[in-house]
Amino acid sequence: MTSILIADDQALVRVGLRKILEAEPETSVVGEAGDGEDAIAAAQRLRPDLVLMDIRMPVLDGIEATRRIVAAQAGTRVLVLTTFGLDGYVFDALRAGASGFMLKDAPPEEIAAAVRIVASGEALLAPAVTRSVIEEFARQRPAAAPAPPPAVAELTPREREVLALLARGLSNPEICERLVISEATAKTHVARILQKLDLRDRVQAVIYAYETGLVAPGLSPTDQPAG
Repeated sequence: MTSILIADDQALVRVGLRKILEAEPETSVVGEAGDGEDAIAAAQRLRPDLVLMDIRMPVLDGIEATRRIVAAQAGTRVLVLTTFGLDGYVFDALRAGASGFMLKDAPPEEIAAAVRIVASGEALLAPAVTRSVIEEFARQRPAAAPAPPPAVAELTPREREVLALLARGLSNPEICERLVISEATAKTHVARILQKLDLRDRVQAVIYAYETGLVAPGLSPTDQPAG
């Protein structure tokens, strides 16, 4: 059973989300919060598996609330659910530690599926949040990337190649096709990358790759800087 905390400043939205999630056999809504500070307190008290987090809330916004919850509770994952789409909120939310991003107007079955995906340890971006959008957010960051962290040196050449493909938004099957490897091998590479770089999931690997300069926006994986 996946325990869920719903954080949204609109009571009507919380009621709707609760009905969607309580109709699922493997999810249980253990609490609600109407602002970011309440969300942090409730997450600390209830220790939910997942927080459904709105972005624009009074007192403290969802991005900062996400940052604090993820930093304090490694076992709690955050799925951002908002009416605000393709803008800086997406990048900021993922950078804060969110493991997924969905729009509130998504069909109920998609919201329920997103919860299952994120709760299982995977990462999720709504279909509207395309690879090109992620690249655009990264392109808006300072051009002078810092020197890669020491942990990057622990990656094998193949793992760096896989990381570059992850940053392009490729799925495991797509990585398998590109590198001519089995899905089991691809999963092993991804798991080792996350472990070596101390990252939670694929979304965080994408952010890491761009921010450390391992991947340059707009380049294909074969054109990435050598390192």
